[in-house]
Formats: sequence, structure tokens, C-alpha cells
Amino acid sequence: MTLASETTSPPSSSLRPITLAILAMGGEGGGVLSDWLVSLAEANGYYAQSTSVAGVAQRTGATVYYVELFPRFDGDTPLPYPVLSTMPTPGEVDIVVASELMEAGRAIQRGFVTPDRSTLIASTSRTYSMSERTAMGDGRIDSQDIIESAKGAARNFVRGDFGRIAEENRSVISAVLFGAICGADVLPFTRDEFEDAIRQGGKGVEASLAAFDGGFGVASAPPTVDIQIGMRPPDSPDTPAEDPDDAIARSNAPALVGPRLTSQAQRIMTDFPAAARPMLVHGIKRTAEYQDTRYADEYLDRVTRVRAFEADEDADARLTTEAARYTALWMTYEDTIRVAFHKTRGHRFDRISDESQQRNQDLLQVHEYLHPQIEEITDTLPTALGRWMLRSRWINALIYKVTHRGIKIQTSSLWGFTVLYFLSRLRPLRRRSLRFGLEQQRIDGWLDQVCSVAAEDYSLACEVVEIQQLVKGYGETHANGMRNFTAIMDVVPSLVGKEDSSATVARLRSAALADEGGNALRQALTELPAS
Repeated sequence: MTLASETTSPPSSSLRPITLAILAMGGEGGGVLSDWLVSLAEANGYYAQSTSVAGVAQRTGATVYYVELFPRFDGDTPLPYPVLSTMPTPGEVDIVVASELMEAGRAIQRGFVTPDRSTLIASTSRTYSMSERTAMGDGRIDSQDIIESAKGAARNFVRGDFGRIAEENRSVISAVLFGAICGADVLPFTRDEFEDAIRQGGKGVEASLAAFDGGFGVASAPPTVDIQIGMRPPDSPDTPAEDPDDAIARSNAPALVGPRLTSQAQRIMTDFPAAARPMLVHGIKRTAEYQDTRYADEYLDRVTRVRAFEADEDADARLTTEAARYTALWMTYEDTIRVAFHKTRGHRFDRISDESQQRNQDLLQVHEYLHPQIEEITDTLPTALGRWMLRSRWINALIYKVTHRGIKIQTSSLWGFTVLYFLSRLRPLRRRSLRFGLEQQRIDGWLDQVCSVAAEDYSLACEVVEIQQLVKGYGETHANGMRNFTAIMDVVPSLVGKEDSSATVARLRSAALADEGGNALRQALTELPAS
């Protein structure tokens, strides 16, 4: 930057810096974006200053890059070098750029986005925050809620799936956001001047320009109807968005499956209400991949038991739909075989290669960091052997000695891949394993109680079905979930016939999801009125 040395008259009182706050996570090129803005401004008659405040990515927020731009001239009058701020001030930010939708929400919370001043430019792509990932239940924040909040918080809200555009052009999202800033027409520079700033950078110019063009096209296009993230656009503003696969599943489920699952898909079409068919199609795919087509038949047999309590075929079939969801999830519990299967799939290596932007001459190594406990090992073994090993002190001590510091396996090596691939091929032995037998008993006991309750109270049965979401993971997490699940299931019989039974179970389930230790649930159980 060049300092002004000549004496000049005071600037017009109407002049103020253009202020920009950029919120981006590591690896997304937030620093490059701020450098482009500084280069763009300085090349076209502006003073520019850029600072950054490091965050901790998705744990507490992204890095905030702050840029201020101030003109060198007021008309023909040179202006003195301004004193520019190093931090964004709530209510004083003209342009807020967010590389991810959650970061846009955080910018709104921090007061950077205001309806009288701010243009918010945000990608609708999502990278789940740590609080969402570690939640005991479904901790995902509704993306549409963030979008609606942004509409009300900003003077102008420019949005699009800029993350997808970056991937398609094998570039980083900063180039797409730079194009969106240009397309939004919020800076006094031309498109050619924006592109010159990229060319001056000298690295990845062609890919960056292609990504820039994608962002420019989204930001400069007329506003479109908002859609749920990951779904297709609706036909009209008053029509809710729907995944085409779901629409096909309602009318022609066999079209969504391969030949091995045709009979199961046809059974879905004839034996189940339309509202539940999309979930059932996902269920047979998941259970067949997990084990085999016979397992998919067993899945449909289980959901059929619940389907009998649907009184209205044209209604939303909540009981059947939720039973289809949670039965599929429980029947495909995580075990070592399933983990090994997913870690050795071809498309996983393709995805890693794409995300790392591997080129032909690059060598890529993939390391898996595993920390198996005794239960993960014995659960995969035949029932008798698994129980014996659990009781054996010397076996427990040996496994702890080998695994307590974790195990590292390189799946991109022949040896590492072979070990996990062999483990993934043990699916035929799963039915004889210790955990498989236990889980099948638990599933059937849960569904027995759902059916018993459904005969008297449909709404309560729907809530009982959803208690299953407490059961997940492995080791201590699974044990805690099963303890909470059992505690709620034990009080369900005493709630049948009571006026507020559904609300009570929903409240208990929420309490169980509040903390892994179960303290909130224990407190909620003590507050229940005596039977």
C-alpha cells in the first residue's frame, strides 16, 4: 500500500470506508479471497487494509477476514491516507461473505449483518458443526431456518450452492465467492478488473476464473425460489420441494432398485401406504447392502406388523414411516464388518482423491486410526466364543495391551487394504455373531411393545417408535443409549390410556438426548406422577 504524502483538504463527510467481513474455514482460501480484494482495490484507486482473526473452524467459528477499502480521491481531490479499522464492528459491515450456511448464521448472531446496511453473500452448502455431529439425537440445524433468518437480517441476501460450483471446477470456494461479490454489484469495480486480480495471483488461474464465472452467474441472476438443501427446486413457490426419488417411490418403487430387490420393491407397492414407500425403499436398499436380500425380507416383515395399525391409507402413515426408518437403522447397527466395508469401497477412495485434488503424478496415502475395544471384537465373533472371551481376564488384558493406544492401518497399502477387505467379507458369519443375536431380540421386543401400544393409542405408539433413536454407536456410547432406551420403555406400559402420554414420552426422549450420562432423564423420570 502507498501512503499519501501530500497535504489535502478534508474529505467529504459522506465518504466512509467500504467494509467487508469474510467468514471461511481452513483450506477454503479465505486469505486468498481477502488478498484478491486488496489487490483489486489498490489497482483501481483505493486504499485497502486486510486483517484476520483466527477461529477454530466448526468448533467455535471460522476465521474472520476483515477488509476495508477507501478511495484515494474525492472527485479530483486527493484524499489523505485513512485510519482504517482492524476489526468488524456490529452494525457497520457493508458486505458479509460466508463460505458455509452455518457461518452465515453465526455472522447474523454476532451482529455483522443488518437490514439497513449489509449485503450477505453465503453458500447454502453445509459442513456440519461439532455440536451437530456430537449430538446424541438428530442434532442437525434446519438449513431452511437459517435461510429465512438471513432474509430478514440482511438488506440483500445472495445465496447459492457455491461449494458445489467449486467442486465442479476443481477449485476452492474463495474463487466462487469472489465471482459472487462481483455479480452482486456491491463494489465499484468492473468484472474485467475482478478477473485481473485473479490473473495477477498467478496460481490456478484458469480453474479460478471458471469458478469465478460460476459464482458471478448465480449472484447476477434473478432471485429464485428457495429450496431445502439437497433437494430439487419445486414447480412453484407454493409447492413444497420433493426429491424425485421419493415421488417415484410413491408410484413405482421397482424403478429405484436393481433386479435383486425387485420383488421387495413390488411388495412395498402392494402392501404399504404411499406415504411410507420412499422410506421403505431406502430401508430395503440399506438392509440388503448390510447383509443380503433375505435380510431385506425380514425388514419388510417387521414393518408389516406395524402397518396393520394404519387406519387411513391416505394419511401421512406416520407410524409405518417412522417404524420403517428406525427399524432399518437398528437392523444395520455399526459393527466392525460394516466399518471395514465402507472403508474399502472404491468410491470412498475416488472421493478422497477428488477432495484432495490428486493429480496423476501424486502419491496418496490413506491412514485409518482405529481404537477397538473388547466389545467390538467379541461382538463380531460367534456367540459362544464371544461370550467366553468377554469373561476371560487374560484375553481382556491382552486386547487392551494391543489396542489401548489405538491402531493405525494404511488402507492405501496392499497389506492394510487386505486386512480390512477380509474383515468386510465376513458378512455371511454375521448372523452367528454374538451381537447379531442380541440386537435381533432387542428389535423384536421393541416392535412387540410398539404393536401392543398401537392397538390402544396410535399417537403414543408413534412416540415409542422414535425412542429407538437413543440406541446408536458402540462401546460406552451404545451402553448409555441402551440404558436410557430401557428406562423409557419400562415406563411406557404405565402411560397407556393417559391423556398426555404422547407428550410425556416425547419429553422423556428429549431429556435422554440432553446429556449422554442420563442425568436429565433421571430427573424427568422422578417428576412423573405415581401410577
